[in-house]
Amino acid sequence: MNILMISVGSRGDVQPFVALGAGLRAAGHDVTLAGPKGFEPMIEAAGLSPAPLPVDFQALLQEPEMQAALNSLTGRLKAFRWASEIMNGQLSEMWRIGLEVAPDLILYHFKGAMGPYLGRRLGVPAVPVSLQPGFVPTRAYPMFLMGHRSRGGALNMATHKIIHTTMRLGTNLLVKRWVKASGTDVGPLMEVRLGYSPDGRPTRMHGFSPTLVPRPEDWPAKDVQTGYFFSDPADYTPPDGLSDFLGAGPMPIYVGFGSMPGLDHERTTRALRGALEQTGQRAVLATGWGGIDGFETGDNIHVLDAVPHTWLFPRVSAVVHHGGSGTTHEGLRWGRPSIVCPLFADQPFFGARVAALGAGPEPIRQKDLTADKLAAAIEGALAPSVATRAEALGEAIRAESGVATAVDLVERLA
Repeated sequence: MNILMISVGSRGDVQPFVALGAGLRAAGHDVTLAGPKGFEPMIEAAGLSPAPLPVDFQALLQEPEMQAALNSLTGRLKAFRWASEIMNGQLSEMWRIGLEVAPDLILYHFKGAMGPYLGRRLGVPAVPVSLQPGFVPTRAYPMFLMGHRSRGGALNMATHKIIHTTMRLGTNLLVKRWVKASGTDVGPLMEVRLGYSPDGRPTRMHGFSPTLVPRPEDWPAKDVQTGYFFSDPADYTPPDGLSDFLGAGPMPIYVGFGSMPGLDHERTTRALRGALEQTGQRAVLATGWGGIDGFETGDNIHVLDAVPHTWLFPRVSAVVHHGGSGTTHEGLRWGRPSIVCPLFADQPFFGARVAALGAGPEPIRQKDLTADKLAAAIEGALAPSVATRAEALGEAIRAESGVATAVDLVERLA
């Protein structure tokens, strides 16, 4: 089968699609992944055909206006509109790639707005793939863009409807503007999150762990929760300095905030420095894009830009991170307690789930981060009872087969 995958966003949006694509390729399918420019090496290494899209979300997230906007509900809606306008430049390329690849089936991230339109034009299934629990209305929990605390069934359901309506109107406006500017006829407007199937019964795929977020009882049968799309443990040779550091003392903690830029680098760095001094913990710090500055490698700290989580997390005692879907799943996969310091979007939701499951303390919003709060959270996460609970969750998550379940679903849809 010839499969087109479309993913838009940061590494956390692209890497799970690469893992799923690798599983599909191993099952004998040809896979093209249309994703943001810069990820071609990762895509090619998995044996997939890259089709770069003309957007750099990392640069977008570094814009001060975007960082400030993402710190409030009204700001998030503004950021969504802003990002939608920037994404307008991608639609022509998504459309061109889809017609050129002429796939038998399309798997697309919810930000891949051309997915269902291409499915309808080509007469093939177009399956939306979510990595977060927020794209199907439910009474079980609120839509994460309106907070993570349950408001009760009726109000939880209302938050989904509000955000889904906003997203539908925003995306439809984007598509209408592109159609007018390009002269492309894509047919009547569609709701991207619903998907498309020639038989009128589209399936939606949800790539997050049922151990972390159980499937709501009120979801329709067409919504299939597969589990997370994990990559295989990395075939990685660490630099000598990292190997030496890991072998020189007790297991360190890991600190890294992924590809999300911090809102206040100075506050984050100050809180982290103070917390490490108070707890005496050894730490591996992954600076990346995540707002960690001013550290140098020493006896108790090893600083690096990035390292494969699949290789490192089995070698640390706990994970301090931003609460993105990928890092949250990877930490729990290896049975490691999490200290979640979220910024926005789904991150507070995942932080709250970690705490509710007993695998870490309550999340600390980065805008509220202090040395004392972080030190207390680290010490709490390293308590034997929390470590035991995290390991039990890890065993359950490792028993899930997200990629295999998704591959089986795709083959049944063909």
